[in-house]
Amino acid sequence: MAAASSSSRLRRCVVSPAGRHSASLIFLHGSGDSGQGLRMWIKQVLNQDLAFQHVKIIYPTAPSRPYTPLKGGISNVWFDRFKISNDCPEHLESIDAMCQVLTGLIDEEVKSGIRKNRILVGGFSMGGCMAMHLAYRNHQDLAGVFVLSSFLNKASAVYQTLQKSDGVLPELFQCHGTADELVFHSWGEETNSMLKFLGVNTKFYSFPNLYHELSKSELEKLKSWILTKLPREVEGQNE
Repeated sequence: MAAASSSSRLRRCVVSPAGRHSASLIFLHGSGDSGQGLRMWIKQVLNQDLAFQHVKIIYPTAPSRPYTPLKGGISNVWFDRFKISNDCPEHLESIDAMCQVLTGLIDEEVKSGIRKNRILVGGFSMGGCMAMHLAYRNHQDLAGVFVLSSFLNKASAVYQTLQKSDGVLPELFQCHGTADELVFHSWGEETNSMLKFLGVNTKFYSFPNLYHELSKSELEKLKSWILTKLPREVEGQNE
């Protein structure tokens, strides 16, 4: 694999568990942000870090690349889009390249002793879309997927993969603000309905008057879900 495809080249911000590390969570930022920026935004909304006794939180930063919705301007984005719409083709070349890079991040956790069914992936906006491609097309044995203010395009490769899948799929936790003017609430709803139709166990929470942003009640709900998917293990349970 070329150096550009190596997860070791991804800058990242890590919140270590307070106790014994037995699970990991990869949280992907939205377009133009950074891992550190997302961590600080969450800290501002919650008045504290998103942190656990046993779960390591990894906030990677997307590499800089030209981004078509910015007329080719350079931005920290996980992949390119032809436009911000749910009714256009996906830029699969850039999505697939980043799936390879992020697979390296998952592999690092597995090499450190964390089983894949003890790893969650998710993100905000574009980060949530990236997480769905990563999990449902490449890593169906992960513990779950969470997406905040995100969507998939109508003819997404994720749907095409799931049409051919007959195994158990990672559960999806999804939140969306009803007042979102960038990624419409209906796009999130359609994504959730399609994934449910294709066999994914989904949860969808609408937040009235929430724009394209994070809220405290949303993050508290996410935190509870994380603990249901990644409960603390009894000492020596997987020795």
